[in-house]
Amino acid sequence: MSLKITDECINCDVCEPECPNEAIYMGPEIYHIDPDLCTECVGHFDEPQCVQVCPVDCIPLDPQHPETRDQLYEKYLRLQKAGGSVTS
Repeated sequence: MSLKITDECINCDVCEPECPNEAIYMGPEIYHIDPDLCTECVGHFDEPQCVQVCPVDCIPLDPQHPETRDQLYEKYLRLQKAGGSVTS
């Protein structure tokens, strides 16, 4: 399951640089997470880094994009192969 940013976001700018998949981007009003790039940090870290740094806890799981841990890891491998990830 990918993560999403709710409208409680205060645009503090701390989550975007923490994402190893560059899935977080600034939308018209608040940050958003691209579900095609979000792996919940599977393959990179034990915990989602954006959730760890968010000061207002506005990054829950996105029930619109259900994925198992194995599916998230497969996505991580695809992103690595495609060069869509900047860290490991």
